Amino acid sequence: MVLVDKLIFFVLISFVYSNTSPEEEQGVKYANKCEVCKILAIELESRLDETGKSSDIIETGYSVDDVKPKKKKEYKKSELRLIESLDGVCNRILEYNIHKERDDSTRFAKGMSQTFQTLHGLVDKGVKVELGIPYELWDSPSAEITKLKTQCETLLEENESDIENWYFNHQGKESLKKYLCQDRALKNDDKACLAEQKKGDTGKTKKPKKKNEL
Repeated sequence: MVLVDKLIFFVLISFVYSNTSPEEEQGVKYANKCEVCKILAIELESRLDETGKSSDIIETGYSVDDVKPKKKKEYKKSELRLIESLDGVCNRILEYNIHKERDDSTRFAKGMSQTFQTLHGLVDKGVKVELGIPYELWDSPSAEITKLKTQCETLLEENESDIENWYFNHQGKESLKKYLCQDRALKNDDKACLAEQKKGDTGKTKKPKKKNEL
């Protein structure tokens, strides 16, 4: 363990003397279309899971004389829930960070990367670490993340009708990742990233699932 800590320390010291950030050292690698769609599907389904627990009943329709009864519908099956879930869903991407220790789609993930965990740990121990950027900006969204948010918004706009169709007719029957990404948005594009899964904290990925298991 001591040897590993020393190795990490010397790697990080190289950042100090080169006066470059980890992002600059490794180069910027923006998300491809597969990665954008995968993350959009993950975040939208996550948002729907959060709102789908409500048992509220909403009323729709309008009558001037209030004689004609308004229609009642479960919130979790309503268009309102979809609209509220779509609103700002791409903003959730700003909670992501780049994990440079991984080289596939799992490099986009929430939580602090191993590199920055170590850097913060050194600072907490009183070690002076210079990355060429102010300390208070260390945890700001990187260029890849801000670009990913924009890519998400574009993909969402281009595929809104397919998402609506999935929500009303296919939700619960097949995942959004398969319905939207595999079968539609990426129909003529590379789909390899859809099967990639993070394995522990090592940066390795799990063995891809079979196509029909997405």
